[in-house]
Amino acid sequence: MTGIIIALVSGALMSVQGVFNAAVTRQSGIWVSAGWVQLSALAVCVLCWFLTGRGPVAALWETEPKYMLLGGVLGALITYTVIRSVDALGPARSALLIVTAQILVAYAIEVMGLFGVEKAGFEWRRALGALLAIGGIVIFYR
Repeated sequence: MTGIIIALVSGALMSVQGVFNAAVTRQSGIWVSAGWVQLSALAVCVLCWFLTGRGPVAALWETEPKYMLLGGVLGALITYTVIRSVDALGPARSALLIVTAQILVAYAIEVMGLFGVEKAGFEWRRALGALLAIGGIVIFYR
C-alpha cells in the first residue's frame, strides 16, 4: 500500500512541477529553468543526506555497470522534455503522453530484462492495457 501512495504522490508532484517549471521557463529560458531545478534538487538532497544518515559518497564509484550513474543526465533531459511538453500541450495532455510512454517503456524493459531488471514474460492483458491507455489519449484529444 505504501508503494501505491508514494507512486500517486510522485505523479501529482510531477504534474505540479511541470507547470511550475514551464512558468519559470517563460520568464528565464529553458536551460536556466532546468538548471535551477537540478541545482535546487541537489540542495534538497544534500540537506536530506545530512538529516537522515550519511551513506558513503565514495560508494558511487563502485556502482556497476557504470552507465547506471547517468541518472542525473537523464534527470536533466526529463526536466527539459517535461517543460517543453507542458508548455506546448498543457499539463493534462503532456501528462497523458508522458505516463503512456512510461508504461510502454517500463513494460518493454521488464519483458526484455534490460538494465539488470528481472525478465518478465509477455502478457497479452498488459499489452491490451497499454493499448487502452493509448486509446484513452485519442479519446482525450478528440
